[in-house]
Amino acid sequence: MTRSAQWTRPSRRIGVLGAGAVLALGACSASGSDSVSGAGGEGLNGTVTVFAAASLKESFTELGERFEKEHPGTRVTFNFGGSDALAAGIANGAPADVFAAASTRTMRLVTDQGLTADSPSTFVRNRLEIATAPGNPHGIGSLRDLTAPGLKVVLCDRTVPCGTAARRALTAGGVELSPASYEQDVKSALTKLRLKEADAAVVYRTDVQAAGDKVEGVEFPESAEAVNDYPIARLDDAPNPEAAKAFVTLVTSPEGRKVLGAAGFLAP
Repeated sequence: MTRSAQWTRPSRRIGVLGAGAVLALGACSASGSDSVSGAGGEGLNGTVTVFAAASLKESFTELGERFEKEHPGTRVTFNFGGSDALAAGIANGAPADVFAAASTRTMRLVTDQGLTADSPSTFVRNRLEIATAPGNPHGIGSLRDLTAPGLKVVLCDRTVPCGTAARRALTAGGVELSPASYEQDVKSALTKLRLKEADAAVVYRTDVQAAGDKVEGVEFPESAEAVNDYPIARLDDAPNPEAAKAFVTLVTSPEGRKVLGAAGFLAP
């Protein structure tokens, strides 16, 4: 289920991206209690708010459901989006318990301000693929094929980890590309492809896998030069610190790694 979550309390943080930054929060949750969490990992309850990179949507939603079953009385709400926008929201006071970013650079936007309770830990890695329409009608087999005349290619925005990784891969391949558009995150890039507003998109392999038969993935060797590490951390002023700690523990546990591995993520 998806609902909107809004926050109005004054910020206790000074944002690196400007005090006027505004973040629209989309929260996905299951039912549960909103009371204060218990201590020591036992009798946890209340809401755990997780800010996570858009590419984690499917696997984290599954882990959130498992967390709620393992801890009756808890509810996990998610805000999925571009990591940089999420970091800006945290820096400007958006109430959140956990941050999972798609790059170490983005996590540093939060850690450099002392906003994490624990040192971030890398829990998975991800690499890129070229997404095309089913059947790969344009016969795309490499990054260089994306420069074909008339081909409409979309990339993630340069400010988000997926876009940064795509630029590294293009540089590694010596390919100069003028995309039809830059999108705010991988899901938006894939949406352009699925709506036939683009012929190809450079996104994470996990998002290609999550899309199933709606897209086709093309691997390319330069993706090895642009693998992103995904760090996760509990936030310093987490409203529900004990439940936040337990959620991070689940994500980094063998059970969590199994779910993430099935989604196509690489071991750190």
